[in-house]
Amino acid sequence: MVSSRAKNNLRWKCDFSHLGRKSAPFVGMCFRALLFLFIPALFAADEQQLALALRAQTDFDRAALAAVPQLPDTARCIQSQAALLSVARPSELSLVHYRKGFCTLAGATVTNDAAEFRDAAGEFEKAIEAWPDRIAGNPKNTRPEPVSSGLRVLAAVARLKAGEDSAAADRERQEIDAAIQPPVCPSNIMSASYCQGLVQTGRDWLGWMAFRRDDLYEAARDFAAVPERPWAHWTAGRQAFVDRQYKDAAAHYRRAVDIWVADQRDQSSSIAERLEPPPEIPQALTDLGGAQLLSGDLPGADANLDAALKADPSLARAAYLRARADELAGNTSQALAEYNLASRTAFANAKDLASGEAHLYRGILMYRRKDYGHAEDEFASALNFDISPALRPDAVAWRHLAAVAGGSCAVSRQYLEESLAQVSPYFPKQEARTVAGACPLTGAGASANLDIR
Repeated sequence: MVSSRAKNNLRWKCDFSHLGRKSAPFVGMCFRALLFLFIPALFAADEQQLALALRAQTDFDRAALAAVPQLPDTARCIQSQAALLSVARPSELSLVHYRKGFCTLAGATVTNDAAEFRDAAGEFEKAIEAWPDRIAGNPKNTRPEPVSSGLRVLAAVARLKAGEDSAAADRERQEIDAAIQPPVCPSNIMSASYCQGLVQTGRDWLGWMAFRRDDLYEAARDFAAVPERPWAHWTAGRQAFVDRQYKDAAAHYRRAVDIWVADQRDQSSSIAERLEPPPEIPQALTDLGGAQLLSGDLPGADANLDAALKADPSLARAAYLRARADELAGNTSQALAEYNLASRTAFANAKDLASGEAHLYRGILMYRRKDYGHAEDEFASALNFDISPALRPDAVAWRHLAAVAGGSCAVSRQYLEESLAQVSPYFPKQEARTVAGACPLTGAGASANLDIR
């Protein structure tokens, strides 16, 4: 090793700024000496960078190839990628940010921490920002390589998993749609097969968002590639329900629930499986119970609606449907208790106690107690407060039914009969027709007999 004093002496002797052109041999000799002194340091720096790169690669492979993500592995991977970022060349930044983001995302799928999902999204966004630098050394006028669809999908999914609001979710829908139409899967940041798998994950999220806004046609199109996914079955069930094929709807709902329950029991789900849209078992159980109710399977409906409420006690609609099932089974007192529960649950979940749904259920409770005047007031309140478009036709029909049952025949009967064309299949249409038919004959309201068709 050359001492610091020797290096300083050499620097002084090679200060040739005052020399003329005839000193060229001396200058060359000094350059060779300087290289002799500093090349070992350059090699040491390269060796350090190589060691960091090898460690980062090894840690990433361990985390990414694991059948089930392990938090110690993902944490180690995040740390080694961060260390490599401090010395990485611009052309390497996109890859390293992708790996750091992936390991952060893998850990977030275990902890379900929204902040970790946001951190992962941030790393993927940096990888996308640095993407053009990957080909900085290529000849000029080279056509820029499009950003990997898999990378763009991962960024959007991480943001969705972090819990974006509806406006942000709509932006993610547009981002995913742009990323996969058509898909671009270069193999130099992730394998082409893995990228294609992420493209399907993107389609699943598009289907999930379409399903949640009741666009069943678009949801079915997005889920068509993998029809055995639970979301595909739930969508098929909704389509069958709209077509009044209630047994078919129940079969599809049952399949979706069974797959989700089996997945929950299986603790070995991979990172890719954890990136899929989240299961909604209580809602699916509610749909299943409703389809069974309409197909005549009252014991099955009661059991699944009970399971839905145990899984999520805030589901007022499940309590309402369970009340309908109890009515059909002849359990009048139990049905009244369930209507009361449905109303209280909806009020508990409402903002400032302003819930059209809660007033609707309380109105049905009053109607079943033959308190038609108060029932009509409750149905009017249901229409004056915020109520979902799916429930509004029923609230309108119930209001007219309460008026007719209370004796307002001349004015309300025609409105009642007109409103029946828009009601949901859960509304007692035949009962309403019976009450309306009795009204002109008696001049007063007729007591309602349960007869749902």
